This record gives sequence, structure tokens and C-alpha cells, in this order.
Amino acid sequence: MPSNSKVKPSVLVLSLGGTITMMPSAEKGIVPTLTAADLVRSVEGLDRLAAITADSPFQLPGASLTLDILSRVAEMLEKALASGEYDGAVVVQGTDTIEETAFVLDHLVRSSRPVVVTGAMRGASSPGADGPANILAAVAVAASGAAGGRGTLVVLNDEIHAARFVRKGDTGLTSAFQSSPLGAVGCVTEGRVTFHVPPFRKAALPEGMAAACPPVALLTIGLGDQGELLDALPSLGFGGAVVAAMGAGHVPQVLAPKIEALAARMPVVLSSRVMAGPVFTNTYGFAGSETDLIAKGAIPAGDLGPVKARLLLQLLLGRGLGVNEIREHFLSA
Repeated sequence: MPSNSKVKPSVLVLSLGGTITMMPSAEKGIVPTLTAADLVRSVEGLDRLAAITADSPFQLPGASLTLDILSRVAEMLEKALASGEYDGAVVVQGTDTIEETAFVLDHLVRSSRPVVVTGAMRGASSPGADGPANILAAVAVAASGAAGGRGTLVVLNDEIHAARFVRKGDTGLTSAFQSSPLGAVGCVTEGRVTFHVPPFRKAALPEGMAAACPPVALLTIGLGDQGELLDALPSLGFGGAVVAAMGAGHVPQVLAPKIEALAARMPVVLSSRVMAGPVFTNTYGFAGSETDLIAKGAIPAGDLGPVKARLLLQLLLGRGLGVNEIREHFLSA
């Protein structure tokens, strides 16, 4: 929380690249160009909110970020926030993977000080560019005493979202980010930060990695799927798999024995391709239903969508956890 001896809060702004930093290239389209310092200078009134330290450890489009990069960013944040020099931090990046970055940082950064992820849907040179307003709102949240203890948050379009629930719901609108089932947990209005719900952050993962996080396959199941990719996974070097099933956790019946065989060789997490709602565990009983797949060894993902379930499985495997420990973690996640 901000110290009484400070005139204003201190906020660290890390830029990883993304649309918010993009300008027209000499060839075609927009590309990452601006640094964190450039972004901070472009936001009128930002210096009245907080003392800003700006750094650009990476300059990549959101789609090119990796779990290794995010682990390094988490270490930077943990060190900076533990030093007591900063009251909060803002991570600026491409919106393609904001929901993933926020989810990973929420699990890796143990500090109770706010970490806020933001970006922009429009490039910096576009009419109505939303980057400056999003940075202003994100810094307001990071500098807010009310944001402490809430884990990693996502702030765009003056809305505050929890990392666990936020998803990108549109490819182009500035209102693209949505959360289900809670909706936004707060908002920024006239510079004031308001939260609608009390903090509900779950515990961060234990420190330390047993090994590099192994690759985890993500398979979305469609009508008439015969499971050829399921057959191929064991020979491709994957350490686990997430199945984005239909409905409440259902697959074509022909896939059920293939999932059973795969679950005998690696952790297989059962999620749903549906935008909202949990995987069921005890309703349907047909071959390929959720109860059938769980009985065959699949691990239900609860209300985690497949994208975040994949990341959590990678992080758990990287900590050397076995199938039973992974199952318990997903039950409590």
C-alpha cells in the first residue's frame, strides 16, 4: 500500500510489445515500435497519478509471447514489488494473449501489491487509439490501495477484470474483454477506482520449478472428430493434454477409449469449448460423456476454459507434480 511518506504512489510499467506499441512499418501493416517510455510520455495526466518507472524487457506481438518469457516477467515483478520501491505494477502487452498472461502472473507473483495487465485494440497511430486511456486506467488501479490483495487484474475500456475469468470476446472492438460468470469486478470512473466485489484471490503456486514446463497439447473436439490427433500425441513429446470438449464435457463416443489410453500415459484435462460454465462431473452417463471420461482417467477442469487449463497444467507439470496431485489442484483451483 502507498506509504504515508510518499507524495504519490510509485508504479512500475513493463512493456512487452503488442498493438498498443505498434506503428506503421515501411513495408506493410503495423509492428511493435514504441517503448514503455514512449507510451508513458503519450498519456496526459499520468504523472499526476503516480511516479512512473518505465522499462521494455521485450518488444513482441502478443501471439509471440511464451511461458518462459512470462515466467521471467513474473520474476521481475516479484523482485520489484518485494523491494518496497513500488506500490504496484502495470504490464503492457498485446491483447491476443492478455487473458493468458494475466492468468500465469496470477499464479506466479506472490506479492499482495497490485499487478495490472493492459493493452490496446487499436494501434498507436489509429484514429481513436485506446492505448493512452487504458494505460491511464491501469495505472490508476495499480496505484489504488483498493487493488491490493486481489491478484493480477486486467484493465481495458475502464473495466477491471479478474485474471481467472477474463476472456477476449471480440477481435476488434475496444470493449472486447469480458468475464463470465461474474462480469467485470470493478471500473474506473472519472479517475476513481471502484470494486464491485470483495477480493477472492486464490493462493499462488509454490515457488520453484522442478524442470522446464513441458509442452501440453490443446485439442478442440468438433462434430465427427475421429481422434487422429489423440492417437499421435504420445509420439510428439507432449507432457500432457487438454481436451476442449463439447457442451458440459462430451466427445464423440469413438474418442472415449482413445482418451482412456492417453490418460494412462500422461495427464489429460477435460475442459469445454463453450465460452462459460463448468465441466460437469456427475450428470450424463453415455459413452463419451463427462462421467465416462472421468472414470477413464480424465481430470475435470472445473470452470477453467481450455486455454487457461493448458497453462495451469504446464505450470503444475513444471513443478514435478504427479497425476493425483494435479487432479487435486484442479479440484481446488
